[in-house]
Amino acid sequence: MNVSQLRAFVAVAKKKSFSGAARALGISQPAVTMQVQGLESDIGATLLDRRYRRVTLTEAGHVLLAHARGVLRQLDQAQADVDALSGTVSGRLVIGASTTPGAYLVPFALRGFIEACPKVDVSVVLGDTASVVKAVEEGEVHFGVSGATVKNAHADFAEIGRDELIVICAAENPLAVRKRVEASELAEERWIQREEGSGTRRIAEEAVFGHGLASGRLDVVAELNTGEAVVSAVEGGLGIAVVSRLVAQKALALGNVFAADIIGFPVDRPFYSVMPKTTSTRAAFAFKEHLASEIGRKKVFGGRDRPEWDLPR
Repeated sequence: MNVSQLRAFVAVAKKKSFSGAARALGISQPAVTMQVQGLESDIGATLLDRRYRRVTLTEAGHVLLAHARGVLRQLDQAQADVDALSGTVSGRLVIGASTTPGAYLVPFALRGFIEACPKVDVSVVLGDTASVVKAVEEGEVHFGVSGATVKNAHADFAEIGRDELIVICAAENPLAVRKRVEASELAEERWIQREEGSGTRRIAEEAVFGHGLASGRLDVVAELNTGEAVVSAVEGGLGIAVVSRLVAQKALALGNVFAADIIGFPVDRPFYSVMPKTTSTRAAFAFKEHLASEIGRKKVFGGRDRPEWDLPR
């Protein structure tokens, strides 16, 4: 067996499909199939059950998966240790990011990082906060960025920036012009939420319920899995929502949505780096430092001391 075979096998196990693994690895689907078949031949066992639409692990596959992940982590660390002797930052860096920092923080930092560390092979995986933290814990990604922490997680969190959560509504909603609205009055509104596992959703619920609106009283008409989808739904008049100011910034500037003046809002929330409790790779540490530096350089406080970001137009 070889490293390419193990990487292909782990990717298929994670994505539950050969096509998904091919996209994640940046190679063709036949190449992934060939690598997995070669590994099965070397091992002398069938690792993946292909009888159904979704690829599943056989008993032998489950046994090998944990070992394969461990071997790949050790190889990445070995490369990092060797590179450290010469001061070179190289190797693979898989970044896991929850949707808001994944769309607005990580991308603007990547160009400078790649220019500074051209020998690092970078890939980015997006998910909600819960899935990002789990991926860090299991060694599937080397570095994570999330909008919240997770209790009892086997990972280290460190604040690297801050954001604001605001209540947004459509222009025709009376909340667009009312002043100092009590949170308890929002029980009369239709709500759009992020999906379960979203850091934005968790902090939004804590903020709403902490300012006079009883838990369970929200009239939730839709749950969507990206902030951009939530903003679009609000623009269409479907309801109100709590979103990151970063996500709503363009729609606010265009007058498509309005930030409602709700007592207790905006809510300040941190962004966190997520690192494994085991030894991290040199590339992961380098990207953490670069991202924190870029966030500090880009952020300009003005007016109400709220963060403004240089976002792509």
